[in-house]
Amino acid sequence: MSTAAQGAAGWVRAARRWWYPSVPVLRIAWIRLFVYLFVLYDITALTKGTMGNAHLPASLYQPVWLADTLQLPVPTPALAETLRMVMFIGAPIAALGILPRLSGTVMAVAFTWWEFVYMSYGKIDHDHFAITVTLWLLPTAGRARFRDRHSDERAGWVIRCMQMSVVLSYFFAAWAKIRESGFRWVTGATFYWAIERRGTGFARPLQDHPLLLQLGQWVMMIAELLAPVMLVLRRWWLFLAVCFWLGFHLLTYLSIEIHFLPTVICFTAFVPWEKVDARLRAGLRRVRPKRTVTPAEPAVLVP
Repeated sequence: MSTAAQGAAGWVRAARRWWYPSVPVLRIAWIRLFVYLFVLYDITALTKGTMGNAHLPASLYQPVWLADTLQLPVPTPALAETLRMVMFIGAPIAALGILPRLSGTVMAVAFTWWEFVYMSYGKIDHDHFAITVTLWLLPTAGRARFRDRHSDERAGWVIRCMQMSVVLSYFFAAWAKIRESGFRWVTGATFYWAIERRGTGFARPLQDHPLLLQLGQWVMMIAELLAPVMLVLRRWWLFLAVCFWLGFHLLTYLSIEIHFLPTVICFTAFVPWEKVDARLRAGLRRVRPKRTVTPAEPAVLVP
């Protein structure tokens, strides 16, 4: 084999190891629990407007590209209620890992259709990109239990794709800003206008410091463009990157009450849940009261 062929084969093996890392299956069990239970919160609090949209006139329905491609019917109240009931029943089943491929696929179809109805009336929220992708990924992992200690490439592929969907949410957000407004987004008064429109008491004092707000715009743009770097970070560097984004979303919520919770829940793909699980079990063993064994009375021999 030539040197070039050996090099190409090496790159192929490295790419396979990166896309299909062997990770503990336990991680899927934890991620599945958080994601499916979050879906219940999402449809009752964040995207509950789907029920209202289903009552609007059909003339206002402007389906998003994929819904239009699939020729999905115009939403009706009966359809929205059916989707909601399917998810209310299916989410606990999928979270517990019961028939994971079937229950997970049903949840993915119902949630995606629910999102189509929510976002086909003039408002599209890109914070639901990662969680929608995650719901389609989880059924492919198969069975995963909290007591599983083995590793599997299927679990690694699901987690890697989840991580990819999270970082691309930020990267494409930056690309959309550049595509629509060039660099006016970072050189203008974007943050000032956002605070003026929906700012909280926490953020109002920042309007007295426009240069600080503009610096924040540059930091946000650079961070979003560099988000894919998280895919190659390890240990403490990855921990710091995750803390940065979680802190950013907390600050955004405190300032203008925008939370991005559907994306935040997908950061569970960056957590080594097998270590968290081991610490939790060790803590439970320490606090669990020890059973005291009373010594048996000596036997008395009766002649």
